[in-house]
Amino acid sequence: MPVLTSPTTLWTSEHLRALRIEPCHQIPLVDGTSLRHPLPGLDLWDLWPLQLADGSTAVLEGWTLWFVLSAPAGEDPEARHDIVRIRLMASRGSEWRDHGNALPDHLNPGSREWAGSALYDPESAAVTLYWTASGLRGEEPRSFTQRMFETTGTLAGDADAFTIAGWSEPREIAGGPIPHYVLVNAHEGVPGMIKGFRDPAHFRDPADGAEYLLFTGSLKGSESGWNGCIGLLRREGDDWAVLPPLLSADGLNNEQERPHIVFHAGHYYLFWSTQRKVFAPGEPNGPNGLYGMVAEHMEGPWLPLNGSGLVAGNPPEAPVQTYSWWVTHELTVHGFVDYPNSLQGNDHGDAAWRRAHFGGVPAEPFRLVLDGTRAEVAG
Repeated sequence: MPVLTSPTTLWTSEHLRALRIEPCHQIPLVDGTSLRHPLPGLDLWDLWPLQLADGSTAVLEGWTLWFVLSAPAGEDPEARHDIVRIRLMASRGSEWRDHGNALPDHLNPGSREWAGSALYDPESAAVTLYWTASGLRGEEPRSFTQRMFETTGTLAGDADAFTIAGWSEPREIAGGPIPHYVLVNAHEGVPGMIKGFRDPAHFRDPADGAEYLLFTGSLKGSESGWNGCIGLLRREGDDWAVLPPLLSADGLNNEQERPHIVFHAGHYYLFWSTQRKVFAPGEPNGPNGLYGMVAEHMEGPWLPLNGSGLVAGNPPEAPVQTYSWWVTHELTVHGFVDYPNSLQGNDHGDAAWRRAHFGGVPAEPFRLVLDGTRAEVAG
């Protein structure tokens, strides 16, 4: 596997000291009493759209297709990560239609399916899914092992019955010992403190057509327990070359989740999600929110948006209302409703309370306004 060199941008406490909470950087308040459940009986959370090669969202007969993490709504919503499947759903406005599990049973090399990204070729109707296989097939108890895979199937049908069939044998991405990154094979862990090798997100550089995968990573050899980074791979022929991290938050933050890049108005915008609880103790921190940086070239230099990196955070009166955001090419932001109307989240010790307060549905999208190093929630 080829290994390439590139600069790594640092996200530091100095950036966080510049953070200012202003209305234009707050996610609209969610009314948890009026949520519409597209699939009663299932919890839904991380979601990503079917995209074209240029990053734009594919539209089929007026519908967009989404891949959504899903699990049966059990007694404790925090147990959903142990039984999760990727679901295929179609969206048009506020209407959602379900098209079942995206992958057939037993195709996944792990014990459950975690987040990724998806690419569509309209000429061949081919869908390439990049995703995280968590755990190992047939394991008991379930572990936090994380590996990334890709597979390709063929899209057919219409809004009444979209299907993806003929999935290829899953191919592991960057498996085995590699530089820069921790390979995650832990058997136990606490949400927020497990290490990352997950969330592969495809990006094609319009400057030269090079294809990249970004991912949630952890720095190998770090002396800090808060060693989060945004990993980077570049396609070289049929393989993925390993590059140094695009961004390092070593000593500051443990998780920069679901990173992805949007090319807009001649600039590269890097986005990720993180939570207040995964910042290192004693260091400046920020709210649960969407964060980002901007560059004029893929190789950087990358500058934190709004000086601190914060793009849009949950409002103080609802600090855990939504999470895990995806910014589309069209600058709409899609997340899921976590614990609205509450100051407490998944750290609350009562499973019954969590079930009564958990949202588990796609959040109402909002829009961004991007202008160089400035990023705001559209008014």
